[in-house]
Amino acid sequence: MEVKATAKYVRMSPIKLKPVADLIRGKDLNEALTILKFTPGKGAELVEKVVKSAAANAENNFDLNPDDLYVAEVHANQGPTMKRWRAGAQGRASIILKRSSHIGVTLKEKEAEVQ
Repeated sequence: MEVKATAKYVRMSPIKLKPVADLIRGKDLNEALTILKFTPGKGAELVEKVVKSAAANAENNFDLNPDDLYVAEVHANQGPTMKRWRAGAQGRASIILKRSSHIGVTLKEKEAEVQ
């Protein structure tokens, strides 16, 4: 069983979000939330929000135990870029790119250990 959650059009560059996503990939749910809680920066807060959403989806929609979940996939893909212009020297214009991201998290149930 796998459970997904997605946050789209997050106003942060994927370059800032991808290192945070790499920290929690493959970790247990509780361990991932602890890592995100103590990781500085706005990117960790955004990824933590999506992980909590996926955990809530698993618990409420699929009746899964949160202790049996782990973070199977995390991605921070590039969303649309807003283009803005700022006046430059000698009548020129310089472009400002305001990037956005789509954050996705997939949680899976741990396989039961066979003895």
